[in-house]
Amino acid sequence: MSYSKPKFRHPDLPKNELGLSKTDYEGAISTLCAGCGHDSISAAILNACFEMSIEPHRVAKLSGIGCSSKSPAYFLGKSHGFNSVHGRMPSVATGANLANRDLIYIGISGDGDTASIGVGQFMHVVRRNLDMLYMVENNGCYGLTKGQDSATSDLGSATKKGRPNMYEPIDLVALALRLGATFVARSFSGDKKQLEPLIKAAITHKGFALIDVISPCVTFNNTATSTKGYEYIRSHADNMEVDFVPMREEICTSYKAGTTQQVCMHDGSSVHLHKTAADFDIHDRQAAMEAVYDHKKEGRILTGLLYMAHDSEDLHKVLDTVPKPLNALREDELCPGSRFLNSINEGLR
Repeated sequence: MSYSKPKFRHPDLPKNELGLSKTDYEGAISTLCAGCGHDSISAAILNACFEMSIEPHRVAKLSGIGCSSKSPAYFLGKSHGFNSVHGRMPSVATGANLANRDLIYIGISGDGDTASIGVGQFMHVVRRNLDMLYMVENNGCYGLTKGQDSATSDLGSATKKGRPNMYEPIDLVALALRLGATFVARSFSGDKKQLEPLIKAAITHKGFALIDVISPCVTFNNTATSTKGYEYIRSHADNMEVDFVPMREEICTSYKAGTTQQVCMHDGSSVHLHKTAADFDIHDRQAAMEAVYDHKKEGRILTGLLYMAHDSEDLHKVLDTVPKPLNALREDELCPGSRFLNSINEGLR
């Protein structure tokens, strides 16, 4: 049996600045389990791109292998896409980004794809500060192979099989902070109010932006003994309220505890968030690391925008690459002539 979406849409659907409706940002019908948190993440990306009036053809979606890596098929059907092999999405994203900086790169990965087989590639794409949004749909298990524990499964957490995990987890947020990531956030797939502004902020950030999204697996890892299930997350999450404010809108903020702090993005737009404590500064990497650790020690999960660098130089800036996409360069730009090539060769002797 096959399914297809009806082509008819109500003519009075809301439009964005491009004259597009949300239907123009849809993808294929999801084949994930009903209630999967990954579908909520896809919907959040769709809404964020619609509200930011991003042209779908300016987006490149990349993924690896796993339930999470099926997600790009379910949003922005008119964008570019590449499904790589297991754990190798970062290297494909790096090559594509260096060849064409004009696209918006969204990488969708999972806890296995990132923290297990792909952990080496993940570390290098973080430290190189590649300009992309890297989203981890983190459910703490391998859903495609019947729910085995993944590398992010918490110590003592038990999936549907009932056996507690024996190993310490890899905390991708803590790892990214250690490696020098310039934008680090954590959210929950069931918290649309927090997740969508984080996606908008991450897309506008110049450099590598990680959003680790806890996304419960309703089939294998949503038991009362699982720390990645809906029941546990809703009762143990400490949320920092997040909002995204385009630069054309005026905002007023305060820096005191319990009020809103303004964060200026590199393109002039702004994000503001609710401080949980007077000594928490999202521009302080060490404070972010300590906050994540302190909450974990108490069995709590800290979500929201945890860290963002003041000045972020992405990989293009570091390598001083040409501003044009490589496929737009003329022959005379690609080959400067024998005189220049000879001088380069002489300088390398």
